[in-house]
Amino acid sequence: MSERVRDHDIVVYGASGFVGVLVAKYLAEHAPKGTRVALAGRSESKLSEVRGRLGVDWPILVADAADVPALEKLANATKVVITTVGPYAKYGKALVRACAAAGTDYVDLTGEVLFARESIDENHELARTTGARIVHSCGFDSIPSDIGVHVLDQQVKADGAGELADTTLVVTSMKGGFSGGTIDSMRHQLDMVKTDRKLRKIAASPYSLSPDRAKEPDLGRQDDTAVLDASKVHPRLRGMLAPFVMASYNTRVVRRSNALRKWEYGRAFRYREAMSVGTSPLSPVIAHGTRLGLGALMAGLSLPPTRYVLDRVLPKPGEGPSEKARNSGHFTMDIFATTTSGARYSARVRAKGDPGYAATAVMLSESALALVHDRDALPPSEGGVLTPATALGDALVTRLRAAGMEITASRSA
Repeated sequence: MSERVRDHDIVVYGASGFVGVLVAKYLAEHAPKGTRVALAGRSESKLSEVRGRLGVDWPILVADAADVPALEKLANATKVVITTVGPYAKYGKALVRACAAAGTDYVDLTGEVLFARESIDENHELARTTGARIVHSCGFDSIPSDIGVHVLDQQVKADGAGELADTTLVVTSMKGGFSGGTIDSMRHQLDMVKTDRKLRKIAASPYSLSPDRAKEPDLGRQDDTAVLDASKVHPRLRGMLAPFVMASYNTRVVRRSNALRKWEYGRAFRYREAMSVGTSPLSPVIAHGTRLGLGALMAGLSLPPTRYVLDRVLPKPGEGPSEKARNSGHFTMDIFATTTSGARYSARVRAKGDPGYAATAVMLSESALALVHDRDALPPSEGGVLTPATALGDALVTRLRAAGMEITASRSA
C-alpha cells in the first residue's frame, strides 16, 4: 500500500447490497476506534439509507462499476477497498485495476477462477510496483481452506515433521445456503467457458491460479468431483465423502499459496476437498447422489431451458436469509494430512454463523482490518495478487480467533 496520505482507511464498495450491509454493520460494531470507514456504491440514496440504519456518520462515495475515473478516485482516497460487487468478472475488473495502480490494498469475495486468473495476469506485476496487496477470496471462499492449511503447515514445521504430502479438507458439518451472488457467479463463468476452449482448459487445470504452471509438480490427476472412502483420508473416519461444491476453486487458491511461498508446503503437496455425508450404510448412495446432483446443477445452468426453471427457484443476487437463519448457521472444516516423514496431522477451522453471509462478513471485514491495523504482523511481501495466507497469514489468524473462530492444528494418532 502506498504510504501517501489517504482520506479513508477502508471503503466498503457495494455497501447497500445484502453482504455489503453485513460487512458495514460488522465494521460499525467491531472496527477499532478511530478507523475511518466510508460507504461506496452507485446509489447515493441507498447508501444514505444504510448509513442511517447503522447510526454512523461515515462519508459516502458514489461510483458505478463501469465508471473508471470514479473508481480511480475512490481507490486513491483509501488505504483498503472491500468490494462485495459481483460477479467479479462482470463488474470487478476496473476496480481491482484501479487499486493495483493506486497502491491500494484490496479484498473481495470472489470464487471465480477465470476472474482470478485474469486479475493475476493483468495486475500482479503492477501491484508489485505500487506495493498493493490484492487479496481475492476473503470469505467462505477461501479463507477456511487457505488459512487452515497455513496453520497446519506451521505446526508440521514447528514439530520438524517434514513437509505436507497428501492433504484433504473435509467439510465435517455445515448449515447455511449459498448466496444469490455465488449462484450468479457460477452462471457467468459457465457462460464464459461454453464457447471458449482455452477458458475451459484454464478453468479445469488444478494449477489454474499458479504463478508459473510449468514449474508445478506433476502429481497426476487431481479430481475435485471424486467420491472418496473416508477411511483412506484418515483411519478414524468412516463412510464415504462427497464432492464439495467449492473445491474446484478453493484447491486452486491453496495451491497458489504453496507456489507463491516457493512450495514451502512441499513439492509432494497433494490437496483436495470433500464433504462428509454421514456414516450410515447409505453414505455411498448419498455421496454418489451428491456428485450426480452437482453435475446436474452445472448442466442445468448451462442450458437455456433448464436455466430458466432454475433461475425461478435459486437465490437471486442481493437476496439472503433472515437474521435468525444467518445466526443459526455454522461450519466445521477438518483438514487431514500425512507428511513426508509419515506423521499424521489435522487442523480444524470452525465458526458460527451462516457460512456465506454472517461468517463471511466477519472474515472479509477482519481481512481488511488486518491490512489497516496490523501492518507489522503481515507476512513480508512486495505486493501483488496474493492469497489470504500469503498476504495476511498470522495477522488474520489472530484476528479471526479473537472474533470467535476456532483455528487449530495438531499431530494426530
